[in-house]
Amino acid sequence: MLYRENGQFKTSYSADSQILPIRQDRIAMALMLIAAFVVVPLVSSEYLLRAIFIPFLILSLAALGLNVLVGYCGQISLGSGAFMAVGAYVAYNCQARFEGMPLIVSLLAGGLGATVLGVAFGLPSLRIKGLYLAVATLAAQFFVDWACLRLPWVTNGSSSGSVSVAGLSLFGFSVESPASRYLLCLAFVVVFSLATKNLVRGHIGRSWMAMRDMDVAAAVIGIRPMQAKLSAFAVSSFIIGVAGALWGFVHLGSWEPAAFGINRSFDLLFMVIIGGLGSISGAFFGAAFIVVLPLILDKLPYWTGLPIDTATASHLALMIFGALIVFFLIKEPHGLARLWATAKEKLRLWPFPH
Repeated sequence: MLYRENGQFKTSYSADSQILPIRQDRIAMALMLIAAFVVVPLVSSEYLLRAIFIPFLILSLAALGLNVLVGYCGQISLGSGAFMAVGAYVAYNCQARFEGMPLIVSLLAGGLGATVLGVAFGLPSLRIKGLYLAVATLAAQFFVDWACLRLPWVTNGSSSGSVSVAGLSLFGFSVESPASRYLLCLAFVVVFSLATKNLVRGHIGRSWMAMRDMDVAAAVIGIRPMQAKLSAFAVSSFIIGVAGALWGFVHLGSWEPAAFGINRSFDLLFMVIIGGLGSISGAFFGAAFIVVLPLILDKLPYWTGLPIDTATASHLALMIFGALIVFFLIKEPHGLARLWATAKEKLRLWPFPH
């Protein structure tokens, strides 16, 4: 009875088309933001911030960027790990080669570097689609892996491809504590989520979804395929590049090309599929599934007291994890976001369903 719209009248088009038209949703979102910005940094331990919250936020941002391309525009991509790597290494070069470069500028520059690569490897989408496009974007992954290992100027002369950053600061304040790093990631996630939500609700987002549903019909009604597809690649790779820079600077501190390998690309794709294609909230559901579930499965033998050695426990966790992915894809192919939307619709009618 609490989740109802009784008495909530809309008297203008802007009020009816706002992001959260139901008052209860606006209150819940405000409470969530207050809890995320105030409560979590104060009560969470260093382990929770470093091992759970920071990876969750960064991977949510990367999944959000990939969802723009795969979920909203319908273009399959297997090179998201490469875009994260480009974002991390471009941001590192900005810090290493330009003394006094602000941290925010470096992180955004990493996103711009990933945008250039994304548009370049998005050009084949004008001629090919489906699995052929997936293979074309997979080439970006191998090219970036090779460049990070074989081109010395990418890693500022490091022969192994391993680089590190330290002494991060923002507007004169140190960003070294887990709480400050968490707040930095959270600020990026909130800003990019709001921008993406508004973007997909406008004419650009509608052109993406038209290309996803039927590209031939979209071209007939006046949507330019080149502009729609390349803009999706640009926006997606920019967000993923910023996420990659945050992953390297904030979460890892020191990294090598293997940190952004093909497994990272598959993880992001699984997040989008499990969380929900074409859904902003799906990126967060998918990231939570990927980040939290393996930790629970690893700790489960110790919590239950089962005599299982470490190697068996790790393999068992992978098996259960894969089985759960298959289960969700069979029971709800539209992802966890669809389950959440269905639950909200039922709450709006409860206890008088019709």
